Amino acid sequence: MIESWRWYGDLDTIPLSDIAQTGANGIVTALHEIPYGDIWPTDTIAARKARVTEAGFDWVVVESLPVHERIKRGDGDLSGLFANYRQSMANLAANGVHTICYNFMPLLDWTRTDLAAPVAGGATCLRFEATRMAAFEIHILGRSAAENDYPEDVQAKAAVWFQRASEADREALLASIMAGMPGAFDRYDVAGLRDALSAYEGIGRDVLRSNYKRFLDEVIPTAEELGMRLCVHPDDPPRDILGLPRIVSDGGDLDWVLQAHDCPANGITLCSGSLGANPKNDVPAIAQRVADRIHFAHLRNVAKDPDGSFEEAAHLEGDTDMVALVQVLLDEQKRRRDLGRADDMIPFRPDHGHHMLSDLTKKMIPGYPLIGRLRGLAELRGVISALSHAP
Repeated sequence: MIESWRWYGDLDTIPLSDIAQTGANGIVTALHEIPYGDIWPTDTIAARKARVTEAGFDWVVVESLPVHERIKRGDGDLSGLFANYRQSMANLAANGVHTICYNFMPLLDWTRTDLAAPVAGGATCLRFEATRMAAFEIHILGRSAAENDYPEDVQAKAAVWFQRASEADREALLASIMAGMPGAFDRYDVAGLRDALSAYEGIGRDVLRSNYKRFLDEVIPTAEELGMRLCVHPDDPPRDILGLPRIVSDGGDLDWVLQAHDCPANGITLCSGSLGANPKNDVPAIAQRVADRIHFAHLRNVAKDPDGSFEEAAHLEGDTDMVALVQVLLDEQKRRRDLGRADDMIPFRPDHGHHMLSDLTKKMIPGYPLIGRLRGLAELRGVISALSHAP
C-alpha cells in the first residue's frame, strides 16, 4: 500500500519538510485556492507537482477536484461547468496525476459539532453530537420539520442545551458546523446558511441521484480516455442532514454508483470513518464487496453512541475492525498483482487524528494534526507490516 499524507498547500501550517519525517512517500493535495467551477491551469498544477516532487514525494491523489453546487442541484445550463471539469481532468493527466477523489455531498463536505472534544489523556478529537446538532437545526437555524429527523429524547436534550447555552456556545457550534464548508473556507452566518439551504428546496434523494448520474455521464468517458480513476468519497456523516439528502452512505449506494458506469474509471474512495459512522455498515464487508474499484483509502476509526453521536477514535480503537479492513485491502492488492494490473498498489492516508502534545499549541486544520496523524500512520504501518509477513 502507498503511504500518503494530506497536505493543503499554502493553507497548511505543516510544511512538506515535516511530512518527510513521517515516512510517507505520497502526497494527497489539491488547488484549494482555485474557485469552484474554474479550470485548474496546467502551469499551476505543474508548479504544485514540482513542489511535491522536489520535497521527495509523489502526488498520488487529488483531493479533491470539487463538484460545483449547481451541478449537484442540476441548476441551469451546466455545459460550461462540465467542460471546465473535463479540462481540469485533462490538465491533471498531462502532469501525470491520474487519481481524483471527489464527493457529491450537498453544501457541506463533512459535519461536526465539536472540533476539539476532549479524549482520555488530554488530547482532543472531532465529534458529532446528536443533541447539539438537533439544537442547531431546531432552535438556532429554525429549519422546518427538523424535529422529524430526531427522536423525542434527543429533542428534549437539545432544548435543554439551547436554553443553557450562552451566545458564545451557540457561535462556537455554528463555527464547528461551518468548518465542513468546502473550498477556500467560505463560511455562512445563520441567515446565509438558510439562504444556501433554500437553493436545495425540492431536491430529494431521487433528484440528487439523477443529477449525480448526469455528472458521471459527463466525466467518466473523459476519465476513460485519459486513463484516469475517479473515486467518490462517502457521505460524512452517512445520513441526511440539515434537510439535505445523502446518497453515498452505505453498500447499496456504492453499488448504485459503480453500476451507473461499470468501468474501472468509476471507483470508490474507501473511507472507513465515514462509512463506520453508520451502525448498519460492516466496513470490512463493504470493502470486500467493492474491492476491485477501490482507488484510494481513508483509514480512520470512529466510536459511536446509541443516539447517533460519534467521535474520531484512535485508528485501532474504534468500532471498525481495522485489522480486518487492512487485510481486505492487502488481499485486493495481491489479486491485482496476479492479474498484472498497473494499479495494484492502493494509496491510503491516515485520515484525521487526535490533536495531541504539541499539536494542541499550534494552529492546524481541524482533524489534520501532525503528531496525531503520525501516530495513526505508525499504527497502520505496523498492521500492514504484520499482515504482510503472516504465513
